[in-house]
Amino acid sequence: MALQIIDDCISCDVCVPECPNEAIASGEDYFVIDAGKCTECEGHYDTPQCKEVCPVDAIVPRAA
Repeated sequence: MALQIIDDCISCDVCVPECPNEAIASGEDYFVIDAGKCTECEGHYDTPQCKEVCPVDAIVPRAA
């Protein structure tokens, strides 16, 4: 399951370098996660690294 960034994002950019799959990019209003690339860091880390560093908790599970 992939993660998504909600509109609470402050575009601080700290999540981008943390993603081992390069799934995070700048969107029109805030950063976005490519669901096709996001693995929630499985195979790389025990927890999603973007969520670990997000200062405003703007990264949540993608709605089905």
